[in-house]
Amino acid sequence: MAEPQGDMPSTASTAYAERLTQLSGARWKRVLDVQAPYRWNLRRLLGTRRTLDVGCGIGRNLVNLPAGSVGVDHNEHSVQACRDHGLTAMTSGEFLAETPDVRGRFPAMLAAHLIEHLPEDGVLDVMGPYLPYLEPGATVVLICPQERGFASDATHTVFTDQARLAKLSGEMNLKVVKQFSFPLPRFTGRAFTYNEFVTVATVPPVR
Repeated sequence: MAEPQGDMPSTASTAYAERLTQLSGARWKRVLDVQAPYRWNLRRLLGTRRTLDVGCGIGRNLVNLPAGSVGVDHNEHSVQACRDHGLTAMTSGEFLAETPDVRGRFPAMLAAHLIEHLPEDGVLDVMGPYLPYLEPGATVVLICPQERGFASDATHTVFTDQARLAKLSGEMNLKVVKQFSFPLPRFTGRAFTYNEFVTVATVPPVR
């Protein structure tokens, strides 16, 4: 993932995991339950499908995914934070140490706020190894921040809009099903930090 810029810690560091915990635990977020619409959106898109959450961080999305879901992250401190909350999470090395035939295949994959942290030419290197763990026809959900959200984190490297998400999907041999702005219309992303690009794609069926 991204190297730190300025005073921002590396995404693999303890400090970065602690920063995520601090941000997610802000009192105003708990009082207003700001995650409610995002939980609803994930449930709407993924249903009851067991999901592989790539770049799971401290488990903000993993905690809302269906039973049997597994989180993967390169930050061992974030993985431990997930485990401390009773979630199933592994480091990238731990997960990939077993083949798809041993690990099992997933009917869905989520990559939320991952791609914008990666080098421009590094997305396939990071996400490609997980694709064999998906079932034919699996649903893949890709989520990236819009302008204001992208500017809010110095570890973001490449602004990734719907056009780039569609291009990356094609490079991963995924078929785009739909793309939309969430939770507000596209134009609000220039002012609202938490507006997202959402791309839903599928793994081609076996012929």
